Amino acid sequence: MGVGSMGHWLLATCAWRLRRIALLGLLSLAMAIVGGHRAGAQSGVDLQLVLAVDVSGSVSEARFELQKRGYVAAFRNPRLLQAIQSGSQQRIAVTMLQWTGPVLQVQVVPWRLISTEASMHALADAIEAVPRQLFGGGTSISGAIDYAMSLFAATEAKGARRVIDISGDGSNNRGRPVTEARDDAVKAGVSINGLPILALDPELDQYYLHNVIGGPGAFVVAAASYETFADAILKKLVTEIAAAGAPLQRLGQAPVAAPSYRGGPVRLGEGP
Repeated sequence: MGVGSMGHWLLATCAWRLRRIALLGLLSLAMAIVGGHRAGAQSGVDLQLVLAVDVSGSVSEARFELQKRGYVAAFRNPRLLQAIQSGSQQRIAVTMLQWTGPVLQVQVVPWRLISTEASMHALADAIEAVPRQLFGGGTSISGAIDYAMSLFAATEAKGARRVIDISGDGSNNRGRPVTEARDDAVKAGVSINGLPILALDPELDQYYLHNVIGGPGAFVVAAASYETFADAILKKLVTEIAAAGAPLQRLGQAPVAAPSYRGGPVRLGEGP
């Protein structure tokens, strides 16, 4: 091969290699973009929801089982699936914790993405299988809120709304003031909704209204007793998941009247 031919061959080879490198680079970039879009789609949810379940000393084993059955029934109800699939992302992320005293909380169901009947029923099965893990220690709603806040960082799911759902049968009697925990959560962009069980205190819904709930669209749905908890939690979850985000009155003002499980109004409020 002559010198001229060798030069042409080298130039052609270098050009081919450069084109190959460029094509591989473009292919890698395209795959990264597609992968990023897929990851974004996988992590995008309409709602990140923490279910905080009271297991303080006032909650007997029978009462605990009634609470658990209520959550299980709710996540097997087609109304709930319809609410989930009505959102723009058509899915939510859910976790559950049990709580009692100021430092007595445990995440009993890890974060799960719920978008289909199968995934919703799988969550119901997981809740049904969870035993009670805490006993006694006082009633620290503030501790439950603070612990729930730490769980939002433990999921890759990201949503427009972050909500803590507190159920319980008593007022805060341990730990820091519940209004401080509520205010810190609201400042961080988290809403707190309440499901007070009125078995021991018929006015507990008023306490939740003025001291526990907060943030945009915050509300209370009360259960008259543990036996009626299942109906109340279904109503509450459907309301949370399908929330339109309409402006509501603030805490301290007269509550807004709306249809409610207990025959009275759902108590609605917005941050302190």
